[in-house]
Amino acid sequence: MAASSDRSGTQRQNKVIASNRRARHDYAIEDTLEVGIVLQGSEVKACREGAVRLADSYARVIRGQVWLDGVHIPQYQFAHGIGAHDPNRARKLLMHRREIDKLDALVSQQHVSLVPLSLYFKDGRVKVELGVGKGRKQADKRQAIAERDTMREVQREMGRQAKGQARRG
Repeated sequence: MAASSDRSGTQRQNKVIASNRRARHDYAIEDTLEVGIVLQGSEVKACREGAVRLADSYARVIRGQVWLDGVHIPQYQFAHGIGAHDPNRARKLLMHRREIDKLDALVSQQHVSLVPLSLYFKDGRVKVELGVGKGRKQADKRQAIAERDTMREVQREMGRQAKGQARRG
């Protein structure tokens, strides 16, 4: 997530509420989108406490609207009765019509999945980083891990050479 700048020109980071680290392991993410989410007041307050779980969550297009399922936002401890919310309810995502139509076509034709990668505050509003990707098979996961380890070792070796501490052997 990129840093945003305020009116004075200083940079400030988006405050991450929750991230779905497993999603990048289970899916080959091809594209990401930043979308808004419809939340109740007690849900926003619970998000500020930071106990949100994105594991096993997904998004889907239903009748021209994008819904986020499987996200657990616990009840805010000071909200009771009417002010309380259902922790596991489906939440509507806010997107432009063109984006929704494009995602709907991708899901139906290319069989990709819509996976929330992270939930964060941006300028006081809760945003969702939505990833578009295909599910990986077990062999693909192993290959991705091997590639990541290889790249990490190459970076380490380049760092050693830059410092003049190349391995002799």
